[in-house]
Amino acid sequence: MTLRAVVRGCGHYLPERVVENSEFEKTLDTTDEWIRARSGIERRHFAAEGETTSDLAIKAARAALTDAGLEATDLDALIVATSTADLTFPSAATMVQAGIGMEGGFAFDVQAVCAGFIFALANANALILSGQAKRVMVIGAETFSRIMDWTDRSTCVLFGDGAGALILEGVEGEGTNADRGILSTDLNSDGRHRDILYVDGGVSTQTTGYLRMQGKEVFRHAVEKLAATATSALDKVGLTGAEVDWVVPHQANIRIIQGTAKKLGLPMERVVVTVQDHGNTSAASIPLALSVGRARGQIQEGDLVVTEAIGGGLAWGAVVLRW
Repeated sequence: MTLRAVVRGCGHYLPERVVENSEFEKTLDTTDEWIRARSGIERRHFAAEGETTSDLAIKAARAALTDAGLEATDLDALIVATSTADLTFPSAATMVQAGIGMEGGFAFDVQAVCAGFIFALANANALILSGQAKRVMVIGAETFSRIMDWTDRSTCVLFGDGAGALILEGVEGEGTNADRGILSTDLNSDGRHRDILYVDGGVSTQTTGYLRMQGKEVFRHAVEKLAATATSALDKVGLTGAEVDWVVPHQANIRIIQGTAKKLGLPMERVVVTVQDHGNTSAASIPLALSVGRARGQIQEGDLVVTEAIGGGLAWGAVVLRW
């Protein structure tokens, strides 16, 4: 028998304010058609004034607990993947821990930008397999609208705010790739590419800073690296793309999603796509897509799911799991 980290429940939350592409036409030299053609994005959600990343995460966490039929006190650990935590410290995770009434266990943040949820899932999986926790909630939550340069049309139209949560529970499996739960993980980073996607501020500079991106360079790295990490994760458990029911990619750009699917030899009919409605929500992107995909009836129990992401660092990775 082999211990597996099995999905027990999921949930998400999106801020009430919906921002259509047409809103940017008032202040930028851009159009709805231009944004759609280059990114596939039609709208995104922005947090309200005073609404923080931990606020979004708490609502997603409550939705996941309801879905799982659990209480916060049933959790042993809580991990929040975010690049836009409320404060320098304490962690957003400890704020969520208090907000949902989780009085025991432990909580911490993971920062790997858009790949954050993948890295957090890998950490949660390791905690369960090592016996340090039986149930772990993993949340991706972001308020990227707080770090946008609203004069830069190449970046500010791409991002949105939101949160998604997944609850993992240790369950005995047979030790084969037919088991439910996380089957493999693949993590990577390369700090030499820092300057193609970063925020030009932080604690040491005593400024918040704005997101800066070399779009063409990010695209070039993304398609190649995402396909490679997904293939690597599948190879680790003796699976191929042909056996995958759903790819749930980081929702950054429809052209990256299409390019990665093509490299994996998968039709778009087997890809969960939410970028048109959410934009790029960084670490929240994948759990949002998982929750929405499940709500749509796309992802069913027993389905083989591959999820992959790349973000600033560069950091990238993939997780193979059976729902």
